[in-house]
Amino acid sequence: MASKGASGYPAALGAPWAGRSWRATMHVLVGFPLGLAGFVVSIGLAALSVGLAVTAVLGIFAGLGWLSCVQGLAAVQRARFAGLLGVRIGVPAGVPGPWGWRRLVTALRSAVVWRQFCYHVLAFPLGVLGFGVVTATWSAGFTLTTIFAHAWWLPEVNVYGWDLRSPASLLVFTLIGLALLYVAPWPARALAALDATLAGALLGPSRSDALASRLRHVLSSRAQVVDAADVERRRIERDLHDGAQQRLTSLAMKLGIARSTLTDLPVPATELLAEVHDEAKQALAELRDFVRGLHPAVLNDRGLDAALSGIAARMPIPVRLRVEIAERPSPTVEAVAYFVVSEALTNVAKHAEASSARVEVNREGDRLRLVIEDDGRGGADPGAGSGLRGLTRRVESVDGMLRMDSPRGGPTRLSVELPCES
Repeated sequence: MASKGASGYPAALGAPWAGRSWRATMHVLVGFPLGLAGFVVSIGLAALSVGLAVTAVLGIFAGLGWLSCVQGLAAVQRARFAGLLGVRIGVPAGVPGPWGWRRLVTALRSAVVWRQFCYHVLAFPLGVLGFGVVTATWSAGFTLTTIFAHAWWLPEVNVYGWDLRSPASLLVFTLIGLALLYVAPWPARALAALDATLAGALLGPSRSDALASRLRHVLSSRAQVVDAADVERRRIERDLHDGAQQRLTSLAMKLGIARSTLTDLPVPATELLAEVHDEAKQALAELRDFVRGLHPAVLNDRGLDAALSGIAARMPIPVRLRVEIAERPSPTVEAVAYFVVSEALTNVAKHAEASSARVEVNREGDRLRLVIEDDGRGGADPGAGSGLRGLTRRVESVDGMLRMDSPRGGPTRLSVELPCES
């Protein structure tokens, strides 16, 4: 598809003597010989390929020559649009395959090649029309504007009895010439805009190709954002672990030492010291849980099995854990899986009133499957709570799928599938 350059082209109207009018005129004039060459070469080689098809070898060579010329001339035309109009036409995906008859067969099945061929066929009549209109308007304009300099070749009296050499007649011719020079850029720019539209549709990627390319770009950008967020969480975890957590641990230790050694303090001071010590230990425990929830170091070092074992061990209810992963997935997928299990078990402990839970993690091909099940009261609704919605968004961020089965009375079963590129 064609995209506008810095000049804002294509546009058919506007200030007629702007710089892009001259570029449009030059574009139309250059388009005639290029269109002629493209028409003759593409049609000629196509006819030659069909004629030599009875001799397989010569037919293949002629067909490959036709393919090279079609694609080469398309590249020249794109350069013409970029250089003269500032219109950059995207390059569609090339014909895949090694050089040979397989490549030719692939090209004959490719809509891209046939669209380029159609442009070379249509560019010739468009070039003839443009060349004729542009040269006629500019030539007539210059000729009539300068009519006083060569009025001698006009007949003195035409068939209607008008004196063509009279000052009044010459003035009328001059005014007509000036009018032609004034409007001459407009048909050039209109023809250039038509050519740009045609080239954008036939020489560039199709709409479906452009949408597919855009989709790939969006998916790649999203993956980069997810990876960046995961890297940032790891950085925050390291900073908290090496900074605030260490200082808080030191503070709690010092308060504990002061509490055990300063026994001769007044009772209010002793009680205040004990309260501050207990709050420091509680804050340290909460910070450790927070850091562990961000991105536990054990997940990087030993993988999902060890990290999920830590979660199960800290749960207030028994959790049966089974992890079968022959090959570790990517760090981002591991982080998502850890977050899903951690958040799901936290919800079980807070809301499910369950007596036990089960977690299974296994890898089947390129999919990582998680199952979290509990024997609680059920009735969980992914659309009712922010926690479950957060799980769904986290899973969908890596193109995963989340399904929940939670009838009233239980049990609740959460199934998650994640892409598992290693």
